[in-house]
Amino acid sequence: MSQISGAQRIPPKTAQTIMLKSEPPAKIHSGSGKAGQYIIPYLLNQGHEILNLDLNPPPNPLGDIHTIKTDLTDSGQVFNALSSHFKLTQPFRSPILQPPDAIIHLAGYARNMLVPDNETFRGNAIGTYNIIEAACKLGIRKLVLASSVCVYGVTYAEGDIDFPSFPIDEEIDANPMDTYSLSKVTGERVARGFAARFGIDAYILRIGALIAPEDYHTDTFRGYIERPEEWKVHGWSYVDARDLGRMCDLCVRRDGLGFQVFNATNDEITNWEGTEGFLRRVAPNTPFRRRMGEREAPMSNWKIREMLGFREEHNWRRYCKEG
Repeated sequence: MSQISGAQRIPPKTAQTIMLKSEPPAKIHSGSGKAGQYIIPYLLNQGHEILNLDLNPPPNPLGDIHTIKTDLTDSGQVFNALSSHFKLTQPFRSPILQPPDAIIHLAGYARNMLVPDNETFRGNAIGTYNIIEAACKLGIRKLVLASSVCVYGVTYAEGDIDFPSFPIDEEIDANPMDTYSLSKVTGERVARGFAARFGIDAYILRIGALIAPEDYHTDTFRGYIERPEEWKVHGWSYVDARDLGRMCDLCVRRDGLGFQVFNATNDEITNWEGTEGFLRRVAPNTPFRRRMGEREAPMSNWKIREMLGFREEHNWRRYCKEG
């Protein structure tokens, strides 16, 4: 078995951390939010044992896991939680000071304007820093950290701007102007520095619009398909919450890549047109750096497929029929 640990601050003011044990043990932070409701069951099915760190317990039972109420912006609480027992037993039976083998950190305010900007930045940036620092100093060798495709600067731009180029991949300069996205870029930079300093693996997941199974039947998702011109802000891409669970598991299992950034997005563009023709029509001033596949998603997941072996299971066309 291994242990995985993950952390997440969930609006309006919560923080989730899931700690997993598998072979080897691992922890996950932030298992009580929308993503955690799907990531945790997937990881449990893969043999991981979980401890969840959060300000609130999961809204629905998620199996044999324990939640420790933890404020991730308090470095003392983070250090103690990461070095905690995984299970509450009488007496304690697991060894003390047995750190997890990985942390999955999902915590954070999920967008702008849930709280004032200074609190958005403080909560996201300080919470992420505390997780990274405590993990490294406890000897944890694997961090999986949630970022966002918002860092590419279009989603919360001041006014309508274009992506720098297509495809939208990890090589594009992440230079956003909004506070939420800046907090995510800050977390990425902290992870990069600590990965170099401590020689650990730190994998960043730039997560697309998160779609749960029930979301395919909402007006919002139908809008993706029927009014695609309105959805440049999401890069005409998303991620199914169940596929995100697989991405997290693949990150935990693949060692030795150092610092890496992965787009955590789906395979195909979210409309019925071919990719290049559609993009040339709605973004005529945006250059292409290479030819794109007939239905390739503009927000490219090529890197996570090639480096980690990710294979999408929940393609949107399974749930949405043309016409």
